Amino acid sequence: MISKKALYVLTFFLALLGVFTALMRHEQSGIPFLSSENKDVWMVEARIDFKAQNDTPVSLSLSLPENIPGYKLYFEQSVSAGYGFNTFMQEGHKRGEWSIREAQGKQTLYYKAQIVQDHAHTPQVEETPPVLETHAKEDILWNEAESIAAKELLAQAYAKSSDDLTFTRELIKIVAAMQEKNEGSLLLAKHEYVEVLSKLLSEAGVLHRVSLALELEDARRNQSLTPVIEVFANKQWVLFDPKNALQEQNKNFFLWTRGGKSLIELTGGNNATVNFSMVKQNMPALELAQAHFDESGFGLFSIHRLPIEEQSLFKILLLLPIGALITVFMRLLIGVKTSGTFMPVLIAMAFLQTSLFLGLLNFIVLVAIGLVLRSYLSALNLLLVARIATIIVIVIFMVALMTLVGYELGFNTGMSVAFFPIIILSWTIERMSILWEEEGAKEVMTQGGGSLLVAVLAYGVMQNGYVAHLCFNFPELNLVVVALLILMGRYTGYRLLELRRFSEFKSV
Repeated sequence: MISKKALYVLTFFLALLGVFTALMRHEQSGIPFLSSENKDVWMVEARIDFKAQNDTPVSLSLSLPENIPGYKLYFEQSVSAGYGFNTFMQEGHKRGEWSIREAQGKQTLYYKAQIVQDHAHTPQVEETPPVLETHAKEDILWNEAESIAAKELLAQAYAKSSDDLTFTRELIKIVAAMQEKNEGSLLLAKHEYVEVLSKLLSEAGVLHRVSLALELEDARRNQSLTPVIEVFANKQWVLFDPKNALQEQNKNFFLWTRGGKSLIELTGGNNATVNFSMVKQNMPALELAQAHFDESGFGLFSIHRLPIEEQSLFKILLLLPIGALITVFMRLLIGVKTSGTFMPVLIAMAFLQTSLFLGLLNFIVLVAIGLVLRSYLSALNLLLVARIATIIVIVIFMVALMTLVGYELGFNTGMSVAFFPIIILSWTIERMSILWEEEGAKEVMTQGGGSLLVAVLAYGVMQNGYVAHLCFNFPELNLVVVALLILMGRYTGYRLLELRRFSEFKSV
């Protein structure tokens, strides 16, 4: 058995190692300990999947971003084993080209870009209007009924506007309302929504183009590009969201390809698809390139080197030790009773993916209904395995029902219930039912309330931006958490809530 002195030495060494490693990473990579010193850095990954034709040379080109207003491109890279890669300009647009002499079966190519929001980065003012090959010269082909409907829409938007920008905004509002109320079947039946907007703008003589943009949102995977409208006014391009007429500054739109150019071109294969993943990081702006290009030392052992999907996963998983630390502290030092050892941590993780209010509501309703149904199952004298399996099925049905009810009421509960640990909830219902039968409702309320209390406290710490920043960028600090867990694990004194039993001795 390890002596107390050796235990203290071990915990001190672990904590010192974690802090020292974090300091070294800070010195080498330049990642600061205070998130306030950082800029929002987006790592965007485009994944291209296609099927190659056997024994045929393959050439694939993808439209790439360049000189995007409001953003600065710091770094780009292709990860595609066996393929040659090169970037070139085609008709004023940047493209990346992959090529290989022979390829067979399913192929996957990756393109990574590191971008930073930089509002000071604005495109040069264009003194003369650009000449577009599309939209400005395109022939507008309406039938007689469509032409009458289009003129009515244009007249409505024109009456409520004063220039091209306000005209575009009002036109988008009108067409979007028609689509929402299913009143625009005449124009939208044969044409796509954005295509109708483009045709109307062209007919009104508004110089514009249809571009494809990526809506930046942290830890998102398998996203597609969104069509947006750009209008030329005041010697610059102004971006509009075609869904709600908001201009660029109201959303995190990153323009990927501009002017209606093809996103992807493929020869020697078929069924090409492009999906985008992204994750937001906090890194110092002056040393972004150094942190990413470092191929030695801490650069080889950095989570930032992983694919974007894995980074998004680790951004959540690395918060688990903090939740475990809060749970151990509340159970061993404070004396709060919980249902299960680390059930509160899993509940807190679910709260991170939702809002706290919806998470609490989902948990309480699911457990309450489950307890009622479990009391009925006890009368059937089922074996444990069959009883647990039945509860799992019931919980899944309740999750589906709550999702539908929440949708009808206008709450986004679909994501909420999806992140709840279904199996753990089922076991919790089973444990609470047995506890109710053996020790009564008071003990169930004590442990259930304790679990929610610890989950809320863990959520409060885990959702803190500073804590999330340290956990993701300095994972070695978890050694300090391990040291604290070991110290608390050896604590054998009275818990804080137990001291009330000795309050009578104060007068002695």
